[in-house]
Amino acid sequence: MSPLLALSTLPFDVPVDPDAPEAADLLITELSKPAYQAAKPTWFDLLAKAVQDWLSTLRLGDVQGPPVLGIGVIVAIVVVGIVVAFLIFGLPRFNRRSTVTGSLFGDDDHRTAAQIRDDAEAAAARGDHSTAVAEMFRSIARGLAERSIITTSPGTTARDFAIASSTPFPELGEALRTAATSFDDVRYLGREGTAAQFQQVATLEKNLRAARPVLELV
Repeated sequence: MSPLLALSTLPFDVPVDPDAPEAADLLITELSKPAYQAAKPTWFDLLAKAVQDWLSTLRLGDVQGPPVLGIGVIVAIVVVGIVVAFLIFGLPRFNRRSTVTGSLFGDDDHRTAAQIRDDAEAAAARGDHSTAVAEMFRSIARGLAERSIITTSPGTTARDFAIASSTPFPELGEALRTAATSFDDVRYLGREGTAAQFQQVATLEKNLRAARPVLELV
């Protein structure tokens, strides 16, 4: 509503020819009504206008305005932030450690990969290489599940796991299959594990922890 319209709606008891102070008081009283206050710009409107005015002052060579430089500055800040985050935290999927429990090659196991690895090393230290081989292979499987790379279901066999893990880690495929065979030997065939078998599985576990999986190209 314009000031002229506001004056046209003034009450009839308003002096026909008010002096300057009276006219100012009447106008202030009218503009303080809710209808006028609701039309005032909000803080968000003022902020948006300030940002728009700032972008309009930016220049790129002889071209003035926000389309090129303003958007370019914002995009550059976002890109730098993403790069810094990757440098600090790495790829989220492969560095993330999640809580994984449940069945592990036929046994219900709630230990972490590190806990299973410690148990395997303890078994090897006391000369129980059969347990050490089986535990270290379980540590491998639990570790890849914690990294959200390969997960096992209740029906997954050691051989199934080795084949699946060979896709993201092709350079370790043969070592994975050898370790799976050793696991089956001590777990299901009743054969005695050896120090050499444990060393092979332990080395594989260490290499997998340090390795980055190969991304499949779709």
